[in-house]
Amino acid sequence: MDAMRLIGATRHALAQAGSVQDVVAEAWQVHALAEAIGGHLAVNGPAAARAEARGLCEAGCRARGALHHPALHHPAVRNGGMRAVQLTEVRDVRRVLLALGELLGDAGIALVGIASNTEEEALYWQCVESIDAADESRDRVRGILRHLERPLEVWEHGGAA
Repeated sequence: MDAMRLIGATRHALAQAGSVQDVVAEAWQVHALAEAIGGHLAVNGPAAARAEARGLCEAGCRARGALHHPALHHPAVRNGGMRAVQLTEVRDVRRVLLALGELLGDAGIALVGIASNTEEEALYWQCVESIDAADESRDRVRGILRHLERPLEVWEHGGAA
């Protein structure tokens, strides 16, 4: 599935999340998507942007790892699985990265709301770690975008410039 469709589905699910469990589960999905897009670009993107793309992949992985909450056993995650595994292509890299950056910001804001309203200390710190990783992911997205402003190389494996 194209990255923009996955971002759209994840944005919709995050916006519809009503409970703490739903928000945490959807933030986890956002980070998984950042990891998958970073991994895709690390393999298929221009050589100059591959280090930043690997960094995006690693930051997404760390952010998912920070969220060890029962929400991850939520039916949306258990039954629907990780949406990011459906990623097959990134057609419009610039558009995808801009949308991913916005989605990471939305997830960060949602997690700030959870962290500021919870009395559960472990959940608070997990949200803080995840927010930090989301900020790092957004920095990596901006770094990749800077590389895209330079003349592009030929993309491999069906990627588009």
